[in-house]
Amino acid sequence: MQTTMKAAFSSRFGSADGLRVFRAPGRVNLIGEHTDYNLGFVLPVALDLATLVAVAPSGDGKLRIYSEHRGELREFEAAAIPSLERRGDWSDYVIGVAHELDLLGLAIEPANLLIRSTVPEGSGLSSSAALEVAAALALLGGRPLDPLEIARLAQRAESRFVGMPCGIMDQYAAVFGRAHAAVELDCRSLACRYVTLPDGVAFIAVNSMVKHALSGSAYADRVKECAVAVEALRARFPEVSSLRDATEEQLPAVSMPDAVARRARHVVSEIARVGRFVAASAAGDLADMGKLLVASHRSLQHDYEVSCAELDFLVDAALAIDGVYGARMTGGGFGGCTVTMVSQEKAEEFSRQIVAAYRARFGVPPRVLPCNPSAGAGECGEGR
Repeated sequence: MQTTMKAAFSSRFGSADGLRVFRAPGRVNLIGEHTDYNLGFVLPVALDLATLVAVAPSGDGKLRIYSEHRGELREFEAAAIPSLERRGDWSDYVIGVAHELDLLGLAIEPANLLIRSTVPEGSGLSSSAALEVAAALALLGGRPLDPLEIARLAQRAESRFVGMPCGIMDQYAAVFGRAHAAVELDCRSLACRYVTLPDGVAFIAVNSMVKHALSGSAYADRVKECAVAVEALRARFPEVSSLRDATEEQLPAVSMPDAVARRARHVVSEIARVGRFVAASAAGDLADMGKLLVASHRSLQHDYEVSCAELDFLVDAALAIDGVYGARMTGGGFGGCTVTMVSQEKAEEFSRQIVAAYRARFGVPPRVLPCNPSAGAGECGEGR
């Protein structure tokens, strides 16, 4: 049995006096992929998979960060946080958050931190945002900060310090998630509404257990390609300040490289699919919801080119299983997870069949993860 956070903290640091524990969830994005940094719409759900960060004063001027699942400790002078540079490892996510807090005038107090996470890394379920948000709450130590600002500073930490030019969806979902609901987020206004999903269906993430090295560089390339598309569109249609503003009818009227045109086509069509998916959910139209998931995957596969053989296999295999309405890759791509919408009564059989099919094709079992919409970040009991 896993020890409590308090026991693990005491074992690592010798004392748990003043201990507080903060939690932030991972997320699965149901639909709306690569639309967030284009200021469009997304539809994530926060998960019951989460990152916990236990924190207590260190009393010696040090900031120590221990990752339980890596078995690694990083130690810094708390006063030196503003001058620290990127190390290129997991601690950058925490130090990046510390940087952003310091820039807001919230000094980093000397402390010991212990990290425990059930969000699988490299899965497309946003382990990085869960860590950033939980670390922000821990480093704040109870000092008040507007929840939206927490999401924003966590995004800035990943973009400016870690070096990944991400949108705000992951951090927003970690902060604003709600049990039993998806979060429809407008990535321009940063307003959201909660979407109740139909009864009788389950959403299941299937982790391919692979993450191809192309993911980081290709993500940055897609961001640049979208910017090129916006510039081309703006020359003809001045009202287009992001791909959020473009329409499918405008795209053929503008000359741009083929790859750039296909990137733009994905984003514009994907933003429309989010709205259609929410409307189908409200109407209880399970068949249309499923078709939209598949259309999203094909667009990501062919127009945005961020899928891979493992993800394509998981989608195609899922669609051949009884009770499945639809499936798509979720997350940045090139590995990680798919998300499948399946009849609740067929969920267990789906899980069995997809594991068997993937193991037969690739020689390794995928990890099946039920997507249970859960609450956003906050403080939890110190003994957890």
